[in-house]
Amino acid sequence: MTTHRIGIIGLGKIAHDQHLPVIRSNPNFELVAVSSQRGISPEDAEYTFQDYRKMLAKVPNLDAVAICTPPQVRHRIAREALLAGKSVLLEKPPAASLSELEDLRQLADKAGKTIFTTWHAQYNKAVEEAKKALAGWTIKRLQVTWKEDVRHWHPGQQWIWAPGGFGIFDPGINALSIVTRIMPEPVFIKQATLECPANRDAPIAANLQLATGHTDGNLQAEFDWRQTGPQTWDIEVETEAGFGLKLVRGGSCLEIDGRLVVNEEPKEYEGIYRRFDALLTIGRSEVDAAPFRLVADAFMVGKRVEVEAFED
Repeated sequence: MTTHRIGIIGLGKIAHDQHLPVIRSNPNFELVAVSSQRGISPEDAEYTFQDYRKMLAKVPNLDAVAICTPPQVRHRIAREALLAGKSVLLEKPPAASLSELEDLRQLADKAGKTIFTTWHAQYNKAVEEAKKALAGWTIKRLQVTWKEDVRHWHPGQQWIWAPGGFGIFDPGINALSIVTRIMPEPVFIKQATLECPANRDAPIAANLQLATGHTDGNLQAEFDWRQTGPQTWDIEVETEAGFGLKLVRGGSCLEIDGRLVVNEEPKEYEGIYRRFDALLTIGRSEVDAAPFRLVADAFMVGKRVEVEAFED
């Protein structure tokens, strides 16, 4: 068994909630270093830096880094990590643009290092079972409803409202990552309405009309960051054959024709690090740009509608 010596760059909420505990619980990884601009130092990290460049230069035998920064700066950091001979795990969304992601893919190939785009919502058993159930069928109806409270999930994080911060598509891309995983054929953005607060550069809500290559089925997605109370992360699918399924709780629970098939607590990041271990072991990259392309297309074809200012 190979133990991969890993560092974390960017020690925000997602790193604290998911990456740190999952790395600690996986015997195939050893956390050796962190880079935090705030100087946060976990007890079990041998090295702590405020500048990630020092970490890349000074930590001996560092195999890989998990980049958990805002997406606007990921390309530069990932590029320097690959050039320093480190493999790279990218939190979602993997970069600020598709061109940046393609550059990283090509650079990883040239450097002979692993680069891995993580879409955590895909690592639920219910998502895989839904993919199997829909294989080979024509989809008649798709309804994605993804509504949550930005103040709860991103308290005080101003980067999400800046250009390149994605706004509602920061969580919405999770839903799209499930859609691109389970749909039996590719989907496209047909129309989009992006609701942008008067004082923000990124949307707080979005409504998407989707399409496949051969059908005009009713395929919709509705995202909103203003929902308080219970959060809604649901995907409903109906086939032309008449059977339907529903993924709820962000893809952790699956119902098929009203029958509960999978009901498990999410272990998404455990799945991510198992996959990263496998990729590092065989020396292979995995770059899935499909959810990212849908978000880019939504911004490209979407109609921007100004809504009331939002303060958090």
